Amino acid sequence: MRLTRFSDYSLRVLMYTESRGERLITIEETAATYRISRTHLMKVCHQLTRAGFLRAIRGRSGGLVLARAPSEIGIGEVLRLTEPDFALVECFGGGKDCVIAPRCRLQGVLHEALAAFLATVDRYTLADLMLNPADFGLAPAA
Repeated sequence: MRLTRFSDYSLRVLMYTESRGERLITIEETAATYRISRTHLMKVCHQLTRAGFLRAIRGRSGGLVLARAPSEIGIGEVLRLTEPDFALVECFGGGKDCVIAPRCRLQGVLHEALAAFLATVDRYTLADLMLNPADFGLAPAA
């Protein structure tokens, strides 16, 4: 199983934002910190803001801050938002091109594995992933 880059970036943005405490972060500084595309991060931050994980402050000295406490942001909740689907194989997505689909036992095994994965990430929150600004090579939040 592999998560999309969108999910990866979403978790990274939340971790970075949390590390900065109440200090507003910007997409530009986050992109520079992770050395990733500003354009991708704009999309990520927009979705995280619409979903209520981040709060956007407009204006010249605006930026982003967590909208909820880290302990209230579930990793499973974030992944369910950011992953387009969890179709591990073709038949998960409704495709019936496989000749053995009606009798296949693999689908049940993979559904069980997916359920175990989701149960595991559901046990964790952003608070469990907390890092310090120094972990990002930055000065501590003011």
